[in-house]
Amino acid sequence: MSRPGPPTASAAHRPTPVAADPRRTLLLAAAVTFLAFLDATVVNVAFPDLRRAFPEVSLPRLTWVVSSYAVLFAALLAAAGRLADTLGRRTLFLGSTLAFTLTSLAASAAPTAELLIVARALQGAAAAGMIPAALGLVLAHTAPERRAAALGVWGAAGGLAAAVGPTVGGLLVEAWDWRAIFLINVPLGLLVCWAAARAVPREPRTASRLPDPVGTAALALGIGGVVAGLSQGEERGWADPAVVVLVAGGVLASATALHRSRRHPAPAIDLDLWRAPVFARANAGSLLFGAAMYAWLLTGPSYLIARWDYSVLEAGFGVTPGALLAMAGALVVGRRVPARLQWAAVTVGSLLFAAGALLLWGWADASTSYAQIFLPAGLLGGLGVGVTLTALSTAASATLPPQRFAAGTGLLMTARQLGGALGIAATAAVLTGAGDHWRGVFLLAAVAALGAAAAGWSMRAGGGSGRAGRAGGVRRSR
Repeated sequence: MSRPGPPTASAAHRPTPVAADPRRTLLLAAAVTFLAFLDATVVNVAFPDLRRAFPEVSLPRLTWVVSSYAVLFAALLAAAGRLADTLGRRTLFLGSTLAFTLTSLAASAAPTAELLIVARALQGAAAAGMIPAALGLVLAHTAPERRAAALGVWGAAGGLAAAVGPTVGGLLVEAWDWRAIFLINVPLGLLVCWAAARAVPREPRTASRLPDPVGTAALALGIGGVVAGLSQGEERGWADPAVVVLVAGGVLASATALHRSRRHPAPAIDLDLWRAPVFARANAGSLLFGAAMYAWLLTGPSYLIARWDYSVLEAGFGVTPGALLAMAGALVVGRRVPARLQWAAVTVGSLLFAAGALLLWGWADASTSYAQIFLPAGLLGGLGVGVTLTALSTAASATLPPQRFAAGTGLLMTARQLGGALGIAATAAVLTGAGDHWRGVFLLAAVAALGAAAAGWSMRAGGGSGRAGRAGGVRRSR
């Protein structure tokens, strides 16, 4: 019998993958998700204080404190998903979390609105790396039968951030000022980096090429141009040359990114993933629901402060019950709803959100009773957020092979953040226009949520297409 020869050089130097603890990995992924969404909710409740801090800055321009984060987040998520597969999820997780921490520090020290907007944009770019790397780690190190529950916990982390964000933000703004809402990210971010460096092992890369830099830049410019044009249209006039150039240029740049992604070996947008019908429809639902959710998140606290004379702290407590129900809804969907019924969860959750927005639309001027109007609307909306977002993530991930988890997650989150950026821009346009501003925003959120419900309903025809989805998703593995 011949003896096996010595290992070859390549085999001897090939790293042996080390399995990460699924619970620790999930905890760290939930932590960075908490950071990303805490920052969004805290900024929303502090927006009135920002307006007082920078009275010379117009409202559409100041909304870029929120929009710049959402735009860079949306523009870079898809490329960041592939970057996680190329550099390694652990590497991108650590690097982007550290960058998020440092840019939070920069935002807290910004002396002008312009520098604050720049710091927020860099925060959004860092968050774009955190989320797909984190969720890719969770999906890769969690058994298939446990992934839905893990996604529920991950979604609940965003709900928890939404729950405590307004209250914590209100307390910080009351005790200090808006700068504290960014400074709080610094110790949390450093703690996550330290824990991840110890708990998450290195893993082999699943892609060899970096994403197309030209396509990535075109996508960022495209999204930024469209959002900037929409946010400035009401103030400057829709026929203003600058507005027309921004919107048209944004559409052209986005089309360029899509065109390059069809042919480039390492595309900025992995279009092959859209071959899976459920994944494509989940992206459409995520886009529409993102617009509805971000319009509500920006408007809710400001509505309580401006129309009902709530303090910042009172407004923070006012939106907390709905956020708590969002967390509960995410956990229930992740643990109790089977994969074949995720389309129903998307549909029902979106309808619940739309019902809450329509309640406020119908009664925004008729009553100032928190218990009769805002509380039930907030509970409906919060439950809808938790149910819908978790169901969309679960349904989409079921169509992805393990080697495409990060890329697929990035693409799905791109759709949500792009919708959010458009929702914020539309909200700014409505609030600066003529007529009943608040009712217009609530109606906008309701219509977008109804569109997400329709996308969820359409997913039922592709239910159980995991095998077909995986075949389409890996047809052109790069």
